Amino acid sequence: MFIKEKLDRLIKSLPSNVQLVAVSKTKPLSDIQEAYDAGQRVFGENKIQEMVNKYNELPKDIQWHMIGHLQRNKIKHMAHFVDMIHGVDSLEKLIEIDKQAKKHDRVIKCLLQVKIAQEDSKFGLNEKEIIEILKTNEIKDLKNIKVVGLMGMATFTNDVEQLSDEFKSLSTFFNKLNSSLMIDLDTLSMGMSGDYQIAIKNGSNMIRVGSAIFGERNYLA
Repeated sequence: MFIKEKLDRLIKSLPSNVQLVAVSKTKPLSDIQEAYDAGQRVFGENKIQEMVNKYNELPKDIQWHMIGHLQRNKIKHMAHFVDMIHGVDSLEKLIEIDKQAKKHDRVIKCLLQVKIAQEDSKFGLNEKEIIEILKTNEIKDLKNIKVVGLMGMATFTNDVEQLSDEFKSLSTFFNKLNSSLMIDLDTLSMGMSGDYQIAIKNGSNMIRVGSAIFGERNYLA
């Protein structure tokens, strides 16, 4: 099945409030262009240099999302164009994003990454750390970032009940933050190709899908 057909079928199956991030990591420019020609405008990458290279070659109205683990010393390379950064896991990284965005007179949207998986390999903050960051006076001085929501990655498992529990816990926390801290978080990024339907059932309004659109990832890339 061609990329356009896969993309059309996926989009038609999604609720209207769910935004699709097409995960294009390791995929060639031609695949991304095909998805772009089919109407997709939001793409996610997990390596900054790869994303920079693609930004330079592809249409400039693409919204690029950095979805991989964030290295603070590399933020400067994407600050002039990245639309949203998903995996922010410290106040120090928010400060650096703000610093680099200011150089380009931009405001970069950020998602704080919450650790919901039981795997040690997953990054993220716990609920207490998230609350501390959002309450700190320092974050109020950061004018070139906007924390718009939370992101979480579930355990790599086929256990539907476990996945539901992990997604539900993040959704509950997301709603709690909005009500208790009186802040306006509007994005809850949960769910990938293998579990996005479960994530949506548990409150996700942004999903990160790659293989269901482009085919299996090239792990040698």
